[in-house]
Amino acid sequence: MREWRAQGLRVGFTNGCFDLLHPGHVKVLAQARGACDRLVVGLNSDASASRLKGKDRPIQDAQARADVLAALEAVDLVVVFEQDTPIDLITRLKPKVLVKGGDYRPEDVVGRDIVEADGGEVLIVDILPGHSTSSIVRKSGRSVGIDAQQSPKIVPVPAKT
Repeated sequence: MREWRAQGLRVGFTNGCFDLLHPGHVKVLAQARGACDRLVVGLNSDASASRLKGKDRPIQDAQARADVLAALEAVDLVVVFEQDTPIDLITRLKPKVLVKGGDYRPEDVVGRDIVEADGGEVLIVDILPGHSTSSIVRKSGRSVGIDAQQSPKIVPVPAKT
């Protein structure tokens, strides 16, 4: 981060559980990266995701979710955080762009006041209807509360060359 700032690069930040990556996530990440030079993704830890999404979530553990995110061209750094919100991380990072999906209003985005006070901006990306982890789980024929022993099969995708 220090090197990025020393180079005058604009750092962006977004966060979430990113349990089963879907086109809605990809859209937010791509637009977030388009608004900055380097994108940091705050990733809810397993305990944090479980508190926010329910006892049978996350489906994938934090390491798997971080590995998938880190492999994306749009993402420069993934930081796992234990709290329910990334406020401490935002306070430390002081990003110039704070990005969330369209299910948020700017005034409800955690860390907005910190980013704006430092001369940054909040960007809200329109959601893609029908794309959510919960809808993927429902379409799979399972209830949204998934038993840990019945987690879906994750198929790796070859890396970009």
